[in-house]
Amino acid sequence: MNSSKEKKSNPIYITCKDHTVSGEEFKLILDLEMDLLITTPKPSIEALPSYYKSEEYISHTDSKNSFTDKIYHSVKKRMLSKKLSWIESNFPEQGKLLDIGAGTGEFLLTAKNNGWKVKGIEPDENARKLAKQKGIKLLPDSSKFKAEKFDVITMWHVFEHVYDLKNQIIELEQLLKKDGLLIIAVPNFKSYDALYYKEHWAAFDVPRHLWHFSRKSFEKLFSGTTFSQFDEKPLLYDSFYVSLLSEKYMTKKSNFLKAFLIGLKSNLKAKKSSEYSSIAYFFRKSS
Repeated sequence: MNSSKEKKSNPIYITCKDHTVSGEEFKLILDLEMDLLITTPKPSIEALPSYYKSEEYISHTDSKNSFTDKIYHSVKKRMLSKKLSWIESNFPEQGKLLDIGAGTGEFLLTAKNNGWKVKGIEPDENARKLAKQKGIKLLPDSSKFKAEKFDVITMWHVFEHVYDLKNQIIELEQLLKKDGLLIIAVPNFKSYDALYYKEHWAAFDVPRHLWHFSRKSFEKLFSGTTFSQFDEKPLLYDSFYVSLLSEKYMTKKSNFLKAFLIGLKSNLKAKKSSEYSSIAYFFRKSS
């Protein structure tokens, strides 16, 4: 396929700026077949860690310096028990749980305190140290889990960071038991708040987010695998938090009231369209 045809078939959806670390601009290319946006250029796997080195990257630091940080942690605390209740309503017996991209270990700590046998993966060294202080030991990669099988695997806002989606799905198939539960939560670029804020939408978060998903793209990604999607649930707080960050990126101000109204409008519109700001997808492994 020549370059002109390729450019026509895979258009630029939008151009976004890295507001957290580098200030660089990245194009989001729309894969028409998959209904998926691809961050371009994709940083090398060696260069990618440098884009996470910021106190503002809150999931790795536990920072509570700003008002926005405090809101993030308040919401996260509320959601920890909600996430566990989702799991336990679909997998009532506490078993072995693996959290990939575990950050500073808060979710695993909640699960452990409720009787689950927990393990986690987190590439960031600082985040692993913070988790260790809470009694949660995290490993930097999955190499030591190759012989293990888990009842439940979770990826809370991590799948969009994965360097190779195909290999990640294969690994999930290897690590999860038959009839096991897989939950993957990601932002949705077709939500109202994404369409409203456009290139300023904080959940694009280039280049840390390498992929940007729609509900259709998730259906296509997992077709032909041993995973069957059986449910999806909205992460209702995300529209408010993402809108708050997006306002700051767009206007250079913390417009709390406007962010709240946009977040609320996004959730209300999604009641009809199901296009929530972030969605958790639930899968069963059939074999």
